[in-house]
Amino acid sequence: MSFKKPRLDPSLFAKDLLFDGIPVRVYQPKAPSAGRRKGMVLFHGGAGLAGNIDFYQDISGRIAKEADVVLVAVSYGLSPEHPYPSQYKQCLAATAHFMQNAEVYGVDPSQIIIFGDSAGGNFTSVVAQQLTKRPDLPKLRAQALIYAGVQALDFNLPSYVQNATMPFLTQENVIDFGLQYFIKDPALKGDILKGSHVPDDFRLKYRKWVSANNIPEEFKRGYREVPLAPYKPEIYKQFPELLEETFSSIFAEDHVIKQLPETFIVTCEYDVFRDDNLLYKKRLEDCGVKVRWFHAEQGFHGVINLADNGIFTFPAGVEIVDSIIDFVKSL
Repeated sequence: MSFKKPRLDPSLFAKDLLFDGIPVRVYQPKAPSAGRRKGMVLFHGGAGLAGNIDFYQDISGRIAKEADVVLVAVSYGLSPEHPYPSQYKQCLAATAHFMQNAEVYGVDPSQIIIFGDSAGGNFTSVVAQQLTKRPDLPKLRAQALIYAGVQALDFNLPSYVQNATMPFLTQENVIDFGLQYFIKDPALKGDILKGSHVPDDFRLKYRKWVSANNIPEEFKRGYREVPLAPYKPEIYKQFPELLEETFSSIFAEDHVIKQLPETFIVTCEYDVFRDDNLLYKKRLEDCGVKVRWFHAEQGFHGVINLADNGIFTFPAGVEIVDSIIDFVKSL
């Protein structure tokens, strides 16, 4: 989506390193700091199938410069060469290494924020939950989820229906990319789109968290609920990973959610994942987690990558990057 060659701001150092064997790029402001800086860890988007840290260099550099942080961009391996759950585990390993060695980079280990967009936002949500089980590490200062996918129970929520054909991520693309990411039979697409992969007991337990009833009315314009199709055990047996909390992070138990750090959530009006994030926002708030929310009224999926793209720059992308910087500076 980028039409510009990435460039490094002259006020920054950038170095490619390995964190626990995971390739990363570390961006550091050249200017001296009176004390230890905040640290950020970026997990890029791309459905776990595409994307790289070069593509995110302009965004990474701008945030490192304007928020005055040390930013680590993680170059996790892509599917199918690195199948699920490899991605989130690599992101977790790189984050843990940074936490354990933060002072080497002039970072306060108690002031580390993880963030990501799209699939990277999904990895962010999972890594934040996994870190609650790591008493050997400092507590995360915050997480930021930029139009993340966090549930695979219902692909017919209002935002999926309203934005079914919206570029750059359609309703059917979500299923197509998911099947590619998990290396599953493309023939499963129709049944998964209708919800036949969801067991009846799972529906009863988790419908309280994933339901159009939890979406604010202003986002339901013209929406008519699409009930889940009858459960087909043979579909679930071929693809149980979809509903695991290490992919559908909204399904983590309350005792995990309650331990999550302050969270920043970004939604876009014209994005199939809008309602995933509205539902996760409510889930966190119901468990007492402090949440800040930015809604890009003219935004669409992937717009953050068009925040600095010459004549193809979209104001919504600029607003989102600005909102992330403002959030980090306010911590």
